Amino acid sequence: MFRKVIFSMMICLFVFSSISYAHSGRTDSSGGHNCSQKSINKGLCSGYHYHNGGSSTGSSSSNSSSYGDKDCSDFNSYDEVITYWNTKGYSATYDPENLDGWGNNVVDDGIPCEPPGGYDLSKVNNSTYQQAAIDEELGEKAGYDKGYTDGYQNVTKNSVSGGSSAYKLAYENSYNTGYLVGQKDINEQKQNAYNNGYSLGKSQEELVVPVNFKSHTLLASSFEEGYQEGKEAYIEEQKEYYYSSGLTDGEKDIYNLPDISEQVFLDAYEKGYKEAQEALKEEYSNKGYEAAFSMIEYSNPEIDNEKLITWFKEGFESNLLVKEIQEEAFNLGKSGEDFVIPENYKQGKTIFTYYYEKGKEEYISPVPFVATAVAATGVTGYLILRRTRKKQIKNLKE
Repeated sequence: MFRKVIFSMMICLFVFSSISYAHSGRTDSSGGHNCSQKSINKGLCSGYHYHNGGSSTGSSSSNSSSYGDKDCSDFNSYDEVITYWNTKGYSATYDPENLDGWGNNVVDDGIPCEPPGGYDLSKVNNSTYQQAAIDEELGEKAGYDKGYTDGYQNVTKNSVSGGSSAYKLAYENSYNTGYLVGQKDINEQKQNAYNNGYSLGKSQEELVVPVNFKSHTLLASSFEEGYQEGKEAYIEEQKEYYYSSGLTDGEKDIYNLPDISEQVFLDAYEKGYKEAQEALKEEYSNKGYEAAFSMIEYSNPEIDNEKLITWFKEGFESNLLVKEIQEEAFNLGKSGEDFVIPENYKQGKTIFTYYYEKGKEEYISPVPFVATAVAATGVTGYLILRRTRKKQIKNLKE
């Protein structure tokens, strides 16, 4: 009877050991097991591997019964692995089921099992990847906010100090973006402030900086700058208006000084009037000068303005070239030479012709000859001789 009991116990022990060794989901007596085909297909494991500190010596983890003894191959998807990991609150330093080290008691990076390529590791709680994502998000927000503020205030760029590498990198990139946006916004608002100030300045109203611009130094400064330039623009426009009025009156020779108190505008009118008068004087002086080339004897132009007549006569008398033409033409005729107008005298053809004939008459009928003829022949002979000379002059002209 005793033998039968011993034999039965041995049989049970053998069967239990065989079942334990062959189980694919739990560890065998060595602390490991073969990866099932299902787990291999899901990419969760491959071949024989150990769990919970197991080794070839057959040792097993003391935590296997306390923590459920989960294995990477026990999950249907990697998202299921992460859900389990996060629910348990596991981390690189707290991983009682050795999911992170694949059962080898290895302190890894806080990422359980082996993630598929491209998986978002920031989903894994307590991992370095999640912390990096958190730091990156914090750095991006802090960097942008600080950059925008510095750009908006138009201050020198600042660099980040402190924080993880992920935080610093995100901070720097976002800071530069925020700085540019801040500068863009403040420049647009400065232009708006300038335009408002400019309009106020042109209206000549008193300088009062609005509250929405006064609260920011740069905006207040832009508003005041616009105001001053608007005020100056108004003055320049008014000066131009009164200058043009002076020109118009000066051209008409009408002096009509505006009834205003601002000396700067009165000066502008006087300037325009004076310039127009000078131009008018030059115009009529030139007309007189040109008239001298064709006018044998001076006569006033047919205008009622004494000032213009005076300028005309001054121009007429200033034409010294006409006097030279008169002299040259007269001498040419008096010498008996042929009538030829030099190129530089052709402008005064009328004057040249007239004085050439005067000289020619002297050449043909000199005074001494006339006196002798009168004495010798008497009046009747003189008249005959005079008709002869006129005929000769006529023939010469033809």
